[in-house]
Amino acid sequence: MRRLIASIYRARVIILYVSVVTIFAGTIGAQVISAVVVRSVFELLPLLGIIGMLLVLIVLRPGVKLLTQHEPVTVTSPVVGRWLALNSPATRVPSHGVRAYGQAHAVDLVFDPLGGNRPAFDTGIVLRYPNEYPAFGQPVRAMVDGVVVRSSDSQRDHRARSSVLGFMYMMIEGTIREIGGPRLIVGNHITIRSGDGIYALIAHVKQHSALAKVGDSVVAGQVIAACGNSGDSSEPHVHAQLMDRASAWTGHGLPMLFSGVIIGEEPDERLAMPADNEHLTAV
Repeated sequence: MRRLIASIYRARVIILYVSVVTIFAGTIGAQVISAVVVRSVFELLPLLGIIGMLLVLIVLRPGVKLLTQHEPVTVTSPVVGRWLALNSPATRVPSHGVRAYGQAHAVDLVFDPLGGNRPAFDTGIVLRYPNEYPAFGQPVRAMVDGVVVRSSDSQRDHRARSSVLGFMYMMIEGTIREIGGPRLIVGNHITIRSGDGIYALIAHVKQHSALAKVGDSVVAGQVIAACGNSGDSSEPHVHAQLMDRASAWTGHGLPMLFSGVIIGEEPDERLAMPADNEHLTAV
């Protein structure tokens, strides 16, 4: 039973996705199809979809309890310079409010150089251009040695959701993106498989900036792309996470620490993960 619950929990995002599609297909098909036999089949689909959603709800709590506890993995910082941490696992887990898409221990990093000009929230136009942010176009590095198993950079860099109205728009847009699955959530991304079977994902990279393709071998610290604003992103930033699977559909998030970084105004480098609104400086 424990194995069954764990398996359903791992596949919960896929089950929810299929359940929603099944409900919509059944509801629409039952209205437009005239053949009695076929229509009766479509009329059953919404019920199956509801059963699937209830199944996921039933296993959510026991599924979390069955998750294996892992020690933090030491990785190289994906960025260089002074960056501000948001949605950090050092503050809470799951860091982004959900464990879906392998992001339980993910962190968002926003470039915030001393004397920089990062636009403040809710100032200027409702939807700022991404190139107004100092993070846009900054180099992004591999966190681990390994082989690239996912590389995508075709999605456009949209405007920042830089105001209250913009953020409200992003909430609505995010719901629509969920229909498209993790690809539309993480946007352009690169995933690297390390030698010990850990998968390091960098999300929201700039359109047409990927320097590493599927099958390429990379080393930690190697520049693999540029920071962008693709996917479900409020402003240009680097989203970094580790998973136990290559696919964000089924991967569980793994904890990580950055090696050789300075946190805040500390004088020395150390192994750490910055908390929310703490600065990380890496060289």
